[in-house]
This record gives sequence, structure tokens and C-alpha cells, in this order.
Amino acid sequence: MAYPFPGMNPYLERASLWPDVHLELIRASRFSLTQSIPARYYISAEERTYIAANDPDSFVGRPDVAIVGVPGIAVAPLQTMTANGSPATVVLPVPEEVSEHFLEIREAATHRVVTVIEILSPANKASGEGRRQYEIKRQQVLGSATSLVEIDLLRSGQPLPAQPQAQKDYRILVSRGWERPKGLLYSFDLPDPIPPVPIPLQRGEEEVSLALGDLIPQIYEDVRYERRMDYTVPPPPPDLTGEQNVWLDELLRTASLR
Repeated sequence: MAYPFPGMNPYLERASLWPDVHLELIRASRFSLTQSIPARYYISAEERTYIAANDPDSFVGRPDVAIVGVPGIAVAPLQTMTANGSPATVVLPVPEEVSEHFLEIREAATHRVVTVIEILSPANKASGEGRRQYEIKRQQVLGSATSLVEIDLLRSGQPLPAQPQAQKDYRILVSRGWERPKGLLYSFDLPDPIPPVPIPLQRGEEEVSLALGDLIPQIYEDVRYERRMDYTVPPPPPDLTGEQNVWLDELLRTASLR
């Protein structure tokens, strides 16, 4: 099935689906950029891992090192006694391992990181360990000479700090290491096409472009995401505006998806 949206597909933002979409975006972005960056650079796929709990107010930290899985971990019920002597079931905050992937453009000769490319996940935009870990990494990059490209294709959650804050559905931040504290914030709404993303290398060098507006439809078709879509229901929260709902309904009806 052809991709039905001019830009971002809000149905891809579903919490159960986004980790898969995120992984495919990382892979496709790495492949696309590898074809266009000069031979003196390479792109590495990196990850940070931490232990979080299902209670966002209770977390156990974990270094950004190798993954150690604990099979069979699940939310554990605990029985306690109520006032009349019968047990009550409660839910405990059980640790869960979380891995987040990102890209680094490095010099081949020195392996020095030139640019970090982040595609945000829901945990990066919600209160809790995922946001705390990401904000630490973000501040480290912004305090260095390394450039940062931060891609936010999620309507939900609290945007990462930038002044002034764009009141749009989606945001892409391009922070060149030699231009700080200034950066470029590309913002756009659901009906808009996704702008091409300039990827900085080093000062004075020609930048390459990441065409997310082409990659997402290609991923959608390659992975057959339409098999996991139900376009007869509203997209995941947050709710769309009345104008957006009208636009979405007309779009999907024209594509014979409603």
C-alpha cells in the first residue's frame, strides 16, 4: 500500500509500534547518510541502556554499557491485609531495562565524534529516567564542539528545551557545534511535509541532507506497516484539533482507508 500521508503518519506514533519504527528510522538514516558523506567519515550506531521502573517516580540508574537481560521480569503483585483482614492486590515498581539507539558521525582517521543524530522516543519526552538520561547526554553534547541533530516526530510528551519553543506538532533541531548557543529549529504540523534535514559535519564543509520525507514512506512500504494500521479509529493521543480531524478524515477517505 502506498504511504497515504504528505508528511508524518500519526498512526506510527502508537506506543506499541514506535520502537519498531524508531529502529527502522535509525537503520534507514544510517544507510542513506553513508551514501552521501565524504569517505573520511563513517557512521556508527550507538545505544544507551538504563534501568527504569514502571513507576515514573522510582528509578534505578544503570551505566550506558552492555545489555544484560533478565528474562521473565514482570509486574509482581503483592498481597497485603486490608482493614477487614482480607488481602488486597497492589502493583510494585519493577525494574525494566530500556535501550535507546542513536547515530554518531565520526572521523575515520581519529574516530572523533563530529555529529550526534538523535531520534526521540516517548521516554525522552516524559518525566522519568528516560528523559533524565537523555537530558544529561544532550547537555554533554551541547557543551562540546560536537554538532547535534535532534529529530522529534512525536506529538505526545513535553518538548526538549529551546527558546522560543515552537507550538507545532513536530520539531527538528540542528545545533552546529560552532554556532552555539544558537541553533536552527525546523517545526511543522501534521498536514505538512517533513523538511529535509541538514546534517553538519565540520565547520566550512558542505553539509549533507537527510530526507526523512522520503525515508518514512519507503520504510512504511518495505515493512508493510499498513498491516498494523486501523485507520477507522482516531490516531493515538494527543487528540487532534477539529481542523486536523477534518483534514485527516478527508485524506483517509480519499485513499479509501475509511
